[in-house]
Amino acid sequence: MKKTSEVKKTTSAEAIATMADQGKNIMNFYRGEGRMVQPIQRVNVDLTQTMLKELDTAAEDLNVSRQAVIKTLVRQALDQHYLAQKARQA
Repeated sequence: MKKTSEVKKTTSAEAIATMADQGKNIMNFYRGEGRMVQPIQRVNVDLTQTMLKELDTAAEDLNVSRQAVIKTLVRQALDQHYLAQKARQA
């Protein structure tokens, strides 16, 4: 006799959201996989034309958006800052 695999019923995201809105427990729908997405806040930054040209050149060289270059550079600068802080405390 052939084994048949059980077909798991999937629940739509909208159905889960509705259940959550109704106060029902929806924890069984989560497997703990993936990562939490941090909330995003827009900011305005004033930059010189020269700096914008440099960012655009870097973005073109890397084949990514200007925003991606800015985020990467800010992340690197913050990481360096935290490493320097740790070194001073040690």
